[in-house]
Amino acid sequence: MATPEAKVKTKIHALLKAHGAYAVNYIGGISANNGTPDILACLHGRFIAIEAKAGKNKPTDLQTLNLKRIDEAGGLALVINEENLNQLEFILEAEHPRSNYQLFARTLTEADGGARAPVKRKPKAP
Repeated sequence: MATPEAKVKTKIHALLKAHGAYAVNYIGGISANNGTPDILACLHGRFIAIEAKAGKNKPTDLQTLNLKRIDEAGGLALVINEENLNQLEFILEAEHPRSNYQLFARTLTEADGGARAPVKRKPKAP
């Protein structure tokens, strides 16, 4: 049985495909970059990064930091869940789409309104 997040990802992919976007699921592994958004896409020459969430889940600080970096580099950084899935179509059709990841940030710094850098934890000793 598919998880609620997997169902959101399936719907996201259907919308991206309907608009003619190239899209892939990012699957982490041993040499993967932690915090990379779930779906990486390109539509009309625009890089799109989507973090899929289910229910009230929000991106981690590291995910938010990566979305911020993508937005600052000129990409479209989105967090999509069941509640705002219908907005994805409007975002994809917009002439000047805007990232929405800021609406889902867990923690913000007062200085720039951006994500706080993640805390690096030392591995636990065996």
